Amino acid sequence: MLSLQENDFQKEVLESKGLVLVDFWAEWCSPCRQLGPILESVSQAMPDVKFCKVNVDEAPSTAASFGIRSIPSMFLFKDGKQIDTKVGFSSQESITSWLNTHK
Repeated sequence: MLSLQENDFQKEVLESKGLVLVDFWAEWCSPCRQLGPILESVSQAMPDVKFCKVNVDEAPSTAASFGIRSIPSMFLFKDGKQIDTKVGFSSQESITSWLNTHK
């Protein structure tokens, strides 16, 4: 998974082709920490999807620009356009199924 800073988001997400999952998270968030290994596992199984994470404490402007109010929040982009959102903890099966519906 690629950790993004404020200045990486445009290039790595909005200018990317294909599916990009962005996980908005924070170190102090227990569900976020539980979700991390699950996303890592899904990313290994789905190499055609780009996985990125944004720490809301380190990139507050990016988080604010997407109206992040609850974490973890996963945003799905396709060819630079936001197409779906999933808020809260999700199982590996749920995330895999969610991604497959958007391929």
